[in-house]
Amino acid sequence: MTVFADFNLKLSVIDVLMYGFHPSLPPWSLTDALEAQGVTGDLWAYSIENYPDQIVPEARAYFESLELPTDLLIGIEELNFDGGCRVYFECCPHWDGESEQFDVTSLDDLDLLPNLKRVVSADWLAPHLKEVLRSRGIEMIS
Repeated sequence: MTVFADFNLKLSVIDVLMYGFHPSLPPWSLTDALEAQGVTGDLWAYSIENYPDQIVPEARAYFESLELPTDLLIGIEELNFDGGCRVYFECCPHWDGESEQFDVTSLDDLDLLPNLKRVVSADWLAPHLKEVLRSRGIEMIS
């Protein structure tokens, strides 16, 4: 099983594989998962009322346990750290895209992405992480 040290980096990878332009994994829906458990109504309200400032537990459990096959990981050439990524909405529907909740704090998992060439919205990364990308020749786009 592929294990990521940084859950938020894994989420960025999942966004590409599940919600990107050419998804290779079927999309997962928090709405569908909660409806299957009998939770109905406004997802945004449910999220903010029950899980303020945190990822809805069903989403965290699903994405943490999601196995990402190596053959899919080696195909990733670009990651996007923009606050508008769909995977973040599936995790935390009320997230405003501004807080640090989904910030990547470690790039120790880059070896899992040997063909990564670009990172979009790299401005969100801490300076030491940008240096890691530079040292690997990975293009950073604002």
